[in-house]
Amino acid sequence: MEIDPQDVIETAHDAMRAPESRVSRLNAVVAITVAILATFMGICKVKDDNIVQAMQQAQADKLDHWAFYQARNLRQEVAEATLVQLELARASLAAPQAAGYDAAIAKYRALAADQASKKEALQQQALQDQKTYDDLNYRDDQFDLSDAAIAIVIAVLAVTALTQLWPLYWAALVPTAFGVVMGVAGLAGLHIHPDMLVKLLT
Repeated sequence: MEIDPQDVIETAHDAMRAPESRVSRLNAVVAITVAILATFMGICKVKDDNIVQAMQQAQADKLDHWAFYQARNLRQEVAEATLVQLELARASLAAPQAAGYDAAIAKYRALAADQASKKEALQQQALQDQKTYDDLNYRDDQFDLSDAAIAIVIAVLAVTALTQLWPLYWAALVPTAFGVVMGVAGLAGLHIHPDMLVKLLT
């Protein structure tokens, strides 16, 4: 059987090109994966920043409402103390002299009731602000977990590109899935929240 030298040379070239082709394919897959994850992280970052701003506003509103609550509480206590003094003073007066006290007593009784009502409304607002903050923080935790998972993935993909190991790429898809799920949960407001993991990291 006659062997064509040209066939031998082409076979050798094909054998040399095969590993290069596998390397090129892995690098392309890694590059595409990193590009997609970076884009996803960017979208999540914009939403997370907006949530953080809303959290700061909710926290400021809560502090303002509790401050007003304390002010209303102080006004109520002053009005009630004045009311007690007026009622004690009126008790020792005759009916003609007590008429002026009756008007003052009615005024401070209404003032105390008004401050109590407004104080209750401020308390409800402050509690709602806290609930808003907690709800936003829930979603902020989701974005934080997504960022952490995807950052780990990108680091693993960098090692994959250096070592050219496909198994390492497939292993990186596990934290990729977790990061994407948490990011989508944060964007869509889904109730997915690994409490134990969050507590471990906080």
